[in-house]
Amino acid sequence: MQVAVLGPLSVQYHQESIVPTAGKPRQVLALLTLQAGRTVPKETLMEEIWGAAPPRSAATTLQTYILQLRRRITAALPRDATLRAKDVLTTSFGGYRLAVEPAAHDLYSFRDLVVGGTAAMEAGDARQAAVLLRDALALWRGPALADIPHGPLLQLEAIGMEEDRMQVLEQRIRADLMLGRYASLISELRMLTVRHPLNENLSAHLMTALYHLGSPWRALDEFRRLRETLAGELGVEPTPRLQRLHQAVLGGDVSGIQRSAGLAGLPGAVLSR
Repeated sequence: MQVAVLGPLSVQYHQESIVPTAGKPRQVLALLTLQAGRTVPKETLMEEIWGAAPPRSAATTLQTYILQLRRRITAALPRDATLRAKDVLTTSFGGYRLAVEPAAHDLYSFRDLVVGGTAAMEAGDARQAAVLLRDALALWRGPALADIPHGPLLQLEAIGMEEDRMQVLEQRIRADLMLGRYASLISELRMLTVRHPLNENLSAHLMTALYHLGSPWRALDEFRRLRETLAGELGVEPTPRLQRLHQAVLGGDVSGIQRSAGLAGLPGAVLSR
C-alpha cells in the first residue's frame, strides 16, 4: 500500500486507488492513514465525521463506511492473494487499524528526512542538511489533505502538517544561507514574504541575503515593511531579535547579522561565498 497525504489524498493498494468518492468515507480513510499502523477508536472517527453530537445511527453508519473501504480493498487484491480486506483494515480494541508500512507513507518519509536534515544542521553540515530538507519538501504536492473535508480532528492534523512544512522550509533556507546561496534565495524569499507578511523568520532570511549581496538599503526596506505590517495588523513591534538584526545592518556589523540570523559559529569561508 502506498499512502500520500502531503497534498490530495492518495491511497494505492496493488496500484489501485481505494479512495472513495463520497466525503465522509474519505474522512474516515484519511484519519486512518494519518494514524497508520495504530488503532483509531470508533469514537474518534465519529467525532471527526459528526463532531461532538453524533446521531444515534453514527456507529452503524461508521460500520457502513468501513465496509465500503474494505470492498475497495478487496477489489484491489490480486486473485491469488492470501490476505483479506479485514487483514488490511482490521478491527481491534474498539476501533480500526490500517496496515501501512512507514516507508510507503509520504508523511513518514517526510519526517525521516527532516530528522536527518536536522541532525546534519546540528553537526554543522549545512550542505547535507540542505539536500535532505529539500528532498523532504519535494514530497509535498499541495496543501495537506487538500481534497478531503475537514472535521475537527483532520483540521488540526492539516494545520499541524502545514506548520511543520513551514518550519522545514525556514530551516532549509537557513541551510542555504549558511552555504552563501544568497542570490538564488532572493526571488523565493520575496515571494514567501508576500505570502506570509507577518513571518519574522522569512523577513530575517531576506534581510540577511540582501545584505550579503551588497544591498543593505533593501534589507532596511524589508525591516520597515515588516514593522509597518506588524503594527497595522497586530499592533506590535518586531521581536528583539529582528531589532538587533536591523541595528546590525545599520552598523554594517557582519558578526551581529550572523548572530541575529542564526548563522553564527560557521566557518568564515562558508559565510563569505
